[in-house]
Formats: sequence, C-alpha cells, structure tokens
Amino acid sequence: MLENGCRVYLVRHGETLWNKDRRFQGHTDIALSERGVEQARALSRRLQEFKIAAVYASDLQRALQTAEILAVPHELPVQACPELRELHFGHWEGLTFNQMQEGYPAELKAWWKSPLDTAVPGSRETMRSMAERVNSFVSQLVNRHLGSSILVVCHGGPVRALVAAALQMDLNQHWRLRQDNAALNILEYYPPDKAILTLFNDRSHLPQELA
Repeated sequence: MLENGCRVYLVRHGETLWNKDRRFQGHTDIALSERGVEQARALSRRLQEFKIAAVYASDLQRALQTAEILAVPHELPVQACPELRELHFGHWEGLTFNQMQEGYPAELKAWWKSPLDTAVPGSRETMRSMAERVNSFVSQLVNRHLGSSILVVCHGGPVRALVAAALQMDLNQHWRLRQDNAALNILEYYPPDKAILTLFNDRSHLPQELA
C-alpha cells in the first residue's frame, strides 16, 4: 500500500470558544472548548483502527490537544511543529468579522479582494508565505514517511493551503473551501509532484449535537 507515496490524514482542530464566537484566532493560543474535546474524542474513535505511523500537530494548544486525543489509541507521541501554525492575523486576532469591518474597512476589503499577497495589519506574514511554510513542511514529512500514513492536525488556513496546492487552485479563492472543526481530510502524495484529494471536510463521525 502506498509503496511510493504517503497518505496524510489531515485534521482541523476541534472547536474553541473563539470559534464559537467567530473570532479570528491566528497565533493566539486558545484551548479547546468542552465541545471541542468531545469532537476530538468522536474523531479518535473513527481513526482508532487506522494504521498511522506518526502524529504531527501545530504547536498551538487547540491543535495539540486535538492531536493528543487522536494519538491515544495508537500509543504515539505528538510531535509539535510551529511550521503547521495558522496564519498570523496581527491586529485582527480576537476580533469578530463585524469588529473588523468597523475598525479596518479598507484593509478588510483589500484582503478579501486579494488575500494571497495582502498583509493583514500587524501580521508577520502573508497568506502566500503561510502556504509556502506549510506545504514545504508537509513535503518533508511525506518524504520521511513514504510507504505509510501519518496524521497531521492543524488549522483551517493550513488545511486550505494544502488542499489548494494539491488541486492547483488559486488560494485567493480559499473561501470556497469550507473547513469545519474536527473535520477529516485525506491527501495522498506521490512525490515529486502528484497529490490526490480523496476526502474533504468529512464530519460523519460527529453526532448531530457536535456537528
């Protein structure tokens, strides 16, 4: 199976209270809510029979907590990786969309028009540099684990960046890629340049009250 490739089980972290309030999180280190923990447990039950060689996660606690729950049945350590962090949202972190519209109307309009290269006020990176960071790091993981499957837990932005790269899609259209909390995606990589999306934003493991 996958003798010349690597299967990546790609997961967005469970819900946080800022997700519930629709606040931009970025690099702000917010923990899972109780609901987020239960979402991770439900996904853990789904993945418990899968053969997974290694578990990697963003070093932000919402992703780490999710990964630690998913790793338990496999008795694997979680390797914390800052390369898998969400986009740094600068002055927008902690704000709702309405607050951003009120405080940064011109900047928000420019960002939505061309997010790939438009810097968010106060941010240390653009969406393009985030995508390059994430895709470069996952390529390293793929080459390290050819012939096996790995679990990668991160955030909505990095998930979209990886999926867009696999589909050769313009990341300026990232908003077309819905990514819910505790969603499972599957990408199969065949180096040097072939990637296949086999599952996207699947939350069939969540009962209705957690979906």
